[in-house]
Amino acid sequence: MIKLLDGVKILDLTRLLPGPYCTQMLADMGAEVLKIEDLQLGDYMRTMGPPLDGGDSAYFCALNRNKKSMRLNLKGGEGQAVFCRLVETYDVLIEGFRPGVMDKLNLGYDRLSEINPGLVYCSVTGYGQDGPYRLRAGHDLNYISIAGALGLTGLRNGAPVMPGVQVADIGGGGLMSAVGILAALVNKQRTGKGQYVDIAMMDGVVSWLVMYLADYLNSGVKAGRGEMQLNGGQVCYSIYKTRDGKYVSLGAIEPKFWQEFCRLSGRDDLLKRHSNGGEEDFAAVQQFFSTRSRDEIVEMFSQTDACLEPVLELDEVVEHPQIVHRRLITGMAMPGGKTVKTLALPIKFPGAETYADTLPPAMGEQTDEVLTTLGYSREQIDKMRADGAIG
Repeated sequence: MIKLLDGVKILDLTRLLPGPYCTQMLADMGAEVLKIEDLQLGDYMRTMGPPLDGGDSAYFCALNRNKKSMRLNLKGGEGQAVFCRLVETYDVLIEGFRPGVMDKLNLGYDRLSEINPGLVYCSVTGYGQDGPYRLRAGHDLNYISIAGALGLTGLRNGAPVMPGVQVADIGGGGLMSAVGILAALVNKQRTGKGQYVDIAMMDGVVSWLVMYLADYLNSGVKAGRGEMQLNGGQVCYSIYKTRDGKYVSLGAIEPKFWQEFCRLSGRDDLLKRHSNGGEEDFAAVQQFFSTRSRDEIVEMFSQTDACLEPVLELDEVVEHPQIVHRRLITGMAMPGGKTVKTLALPIKFPGAETYADTLPPAMGEQTDEVLTTLGYSREQIDKMRADGAIG
C-alpha cells in the first residue's frame, strides 16, 4: 500500500466485483475505505468462490484488502441517522444499487449533498441512471453484448466467443468508477463542490470500441468478427497453434516487425502476405508454426523484435519472469499462519514509500470503532445493536 490518497475517506456500499475492485485500487493508494454492509449477508462475495480458513472466500480476500467494515441498517431509524453522520465527514460515497433504490431509502445524491456539499457520489450500474434500460437486470456478458464487444470477438464466420475476463465489470465499471471519482476529487480541491458520478458498465465497454466505431461512424465500414486488423482479420496479427498443441500470439503489425518474423522463420515467401486475410494466407503462416513447439518458437524469436509471445496458461503466468519482476502477485498472512496470495496494485509509483497491507475485514469488524469515533457511548452502541440498527 502507498499513501498518495492519504486523507481521502470513502463510504463503499458496493458488493461483488465492479465496486470492490474500484475501492480496493483506491485503498491500495491510501484512501480510507469503509465498507457498509447490511445485517444479513453483507457483501455476497464473502461466500462466493473457494473458501479460506477463517470463513471468507479467496475472491473476497482478493478484492477487499486495506478496507474496514461496518454493519448498518440503512432502511431507516438510528442506522440511517448514523449513516448520515458518516456522510458529513467522508469525501466519497460509491454504491451499486439499481437506479432509484438510494432515493427510496432517502439517501440519494440530492439529500446527501445537502448534508455534505463536497460529497463525491458515484453510482455504478449496468446501463446508467437514465434511458429505457436503466432498470434492466444484467451481468457482464449482457453488457458486452449490448455494447458490441462480444459481437466482435471470435473467428470469422464463427459464433461470438465469451472473453476470459470480466470486461464490463472491471473495465467498464471498476476502472471507470476510479477515474470518475478521482476526477471529481480534483474538481473538489479546486472548487470545494462535490459531484454526482454516473457510471454505466455498458458505456465503458462502448468507449473501448473507439477505433471500430470511429471507422463505422465516419466511413460506414462495419467491423466484423475476425475480419479487422486487430480482431483476427490479418495474418500479421493473429494466434497460431504450434506443433505441441500450444499457441503463440503474433502482433507484427508494422512492416519492420513482419519482415523480421519472415527473416527468422526463413519464409521470405510470406513477406507480401503481411496484410492479407484469406484462408490460404493463414494456412501458409500456420505451416511454419506447425513445424516447431511453442517453446522452440519463443526461443527462436526471444532476441528480436517480431512481437511474438506465448499464450500462457494461469500456472505459467504466475511464474513468468516479467510478472514476478513487476511484483504483480502479493501475499497476505492470515490468522493461523496461512498466507493468501492475490494480485497487487497494477499501478506503479517508483519512489513512493510503501506500507504493509491490512487484511480484508471481517463483516462488521470496525462497527464499534467507527461509532466510538463518531462519539457514541458504549450504552448507545449496545442499544442500537439490540434494536437492529447495527450488526
